[in-house]
Amino acid sequence: MGAAEQTAGVRALFDLVADDYDNVGMPFFGPIGKGLVDAVAPRPGERALDLGCGRGAASVLLADAVAPSGSLTATDLSPAMVAHARAALAGRLANLTVAVGDASDPALAPGAFDVVVSSLVLFFLPDPGAALARWVRLLAPGGRLGVSTFAAEAPEWEALDGLLRPSMPPADPRMMGPTSPFASDSGVAGLLERAGAGGVRTTHRRVGFAFSGFDGWLRFSRSVGQRAAWDRLGADAGGVLERARQVYADVADAEGRLPVWQDVRYTVGDAPVT
Repeated sequence: MGAAEQTAGVRALFDLVADDYDNVGMPFFGPIGKGLVDAVAPRPGERALDLGCGRGAASVLLADAVAPSGSLTATDLSPAMVAHARAALAGRLANLTVAVGDASDPALAPGAFDVVVSSLVLFFLPDPGAALARWVRLLAPGGRLGVSTFAAEAPEWEALDGLLRPSMPPADPRMMGPTSPFASDSGVAGLLERAGAGGVRTTHRRVGFAFSGFDGWLRFSRSVGQRAAWDRLGADAGGVLERARQVYADVADAEGRLPVWQDVRYTVGDAPVT
């Protein structure tokens, strides 16, 4: 798959799920975004940038952190996501820009930002290393760049994800094999270091919640990147759905609840010393 085709596919997918994304009653993307904002520690008056902002889980926290005199620019490849983010950010900050933009190559001025974040985006880009090098160049002296990526997940949740894995696009984070840089702390840290970031460090946070029943898991699954797998299954969708229902029944508790967790990796680097 070429870069243009991959980018178009990601845009179409997230336009499709935008209304339900982070909107199905599961506290998932909000806590992940908070962990990322905590990791870069924005301060009042700073200039912040959120690349691939989605519906604004990290953006709203950045806006509050840099207020009242700071600024925030939030971009996303998906126009539908941008519309939701714009609504979430309305009135939070005077100096605010929310726009459609490609995180692979942001059309932004070098050295224009004190804080740059990108949550659960890097693995979707055609060339993550090249994108990171561009992001590092956006940092002002003393600036910080932070990215979040997935680490381990609850084995019960992984068993359900595994049913969809054969139908997932290769760029999805759940498709990353053991040789991928996204499979380890050192792999992601190496990407930032090769992109020119200094002082690279890694922290983790575990995000946990519970699916209330099989339908809750299914709704969540169809509201995120896994929607691509469901749409690709075609005639096989019914069989996968029944297998998923059985797996869920096997791992859920007696009331049908399934507590799960996701470890999230936060990798932060500093602007290069010049």
